[in-house]
Amino acid sequence: MDVEGKRMEEGFRNTDENHDLKDYTIKDEHEHQKETRVALMESHNVRQIEQEQPIVKQKPKRIATLDAFRGLTVVLMVLVDDAGGAWPRIDHSPWNGCTLADFVMPFFLFIVGVAIALALKRVPKMKDAVKKIILRTLKLLFWGILLQGGYSHAPDDLSYGVNMKFIRWCGILQRIALVYCFVAMIETFTAKLRPTTLNPGYFSIFTAYRWQWIGGFVAFIIYMVTTFALYVPDWSFVDHSPNGDLKKYTVICGMRGHLGPACNAVGHVDRQVWGVNHLYSQPVWARLKACTLSSPAQGPFREDAPAWCHAPFEPEGLLSSISAILSGTIGIHYGHVLIHFKRHSERLKQWVSMAILLLVVAIILHFTDAIPLNKQLYSLSYVCFTAGAAGIVFSGFYLLIDVWGLRTPFLFLEWIGMNAMLVYVMAAQGIFAAFVNGWYYEHPERSLVHWIQKHVFVDVWHSQRVGTLLYVIFAEITFWAVVAGICHRFGIYWKL
Repeated sequence: MDVEGKRMEEGFRNTDENHDLKDYTIKDEHEHQKETRVALMESHNVRQIEQEQPIVKQKPKRIATLDAFRGLTVVLMVLVDDAGGAWPRIDHSPWNGCTLADFVMPFFLFIVGVAIALALKRVPKMKDAVKKIILRTLKLLFWGILLQGGYSHAPDDLSYGVNMKFIRWCGILQRIALVYCFVAMIETFTAKLRPTTLNPGYFSIFTAYRWQWIGGFVAFIIYMVTTFALYVPDWSFVDHSPNGDLKKYTVICGMRGHLGPACNAVGHVDRQVWGVNHLYSQPVWARLKACTLSSPAQGPFREDAPAWCHAPFEPEGLLSSISAILSGTIGIHYGHVLIHFKRHSERLKQWVSMAILLLVVAIILHFTDAIPLNKQLYSLSYVCFTAGAAGIVFSGFYLLIDVWGLRTPFLFLEWIGMNAMLVYVMAAQGIFAAFVNGWYYEHPERSLVHWIQKHVFVDVWHSQRVGTLLYVIFAEITFWAVVAGICHRFGIYWKL
């Protein structure tokens, strides 16, 4: 009360001063209230923005081994496809056995399996995942038929188009599509059964993903039963090759369980499903000693060559593709190990031990003549041998690149692996070389590609074989490694 009375007395004595003080006090309170409201609004807006913005998760570290392994597979394909004619020892084995070229397909399927495990380790919506799998499968089928069905005649033949009577329905990408679809669908539909942690024990990873192994086992049973139980009758075909005179041949069979070129169940299934005119017209068995004196190189047929030497055969056929599902199943197992085991030693222990077991099984089956290694039939021993080799190479890459950090020497493989589809189409299928060959002078063989191959490599080394090999290494593999590196630098990738 005294304070208030004092203020009233002072106010009566100096009304102008009191008015000024009162006016200042009111303004100060207004400013303070305004600042308080602004601060509250800003605090509310910050909280609202924080609620609206999603939590940014740290992007997981990319396993460089995957890209390097995929790049190695593409490099092997380019090497054996374009240099295999000059170096038959690295080209596909004419029948039984395994050469450098025979590792390409199973290596592709192996890394597809690994990638499926990583891509589908979390499936938020099964419906969306199934749509994505089906769409990617259709894309692979389309590109496979376009590139290997006969429409493209790259790189040397500048014409295009295919007679639908002889279109080839099967091929590399078609086989990858079938294996990818089968393995990815199982992975998707068993997502709810997928464990987050594993029980102790070496075999827990197998039991946790038993449905994937059951799918692979079913494919194995279908292949084995059909191969050894299906009756193969006599069959006929007409030789439509450019050098042929439309001569009709008949192959005498009438047997079961035959694993030779003429009367195996793999070829019989393809002839019945696709038709003999829709199979690969230049099978590698034409390089067998029974067919040519130039074996293992390509050469003219012997006069006493069996009828089947002239016949078509599909190396990426239906029954053999069912067997190829096992390669994808083993690959996805390696991907599961990568997901669940976090220590390098644990991963390598799982991978290397399984690879060694597969190699031992393959060697026993082959050298006892029970089931020989055979890429054309995609035999069980071939699956085990190539999958074991893939496991060893993958483990070696992982140790060198992701554990020891020796990444620089393998960067060119990573670049190619990140743009594998681009290099496959442009280099392995010769689309870019065909484009360059289209700009020729007076004659199609007088183009830049032919000039470089002849004058820069073959003539300099005075050897067709050495010149061809060096051309493939430097003018194709090295060139596309640089292109892939530039594409990676600018974030350009061709993915299906």
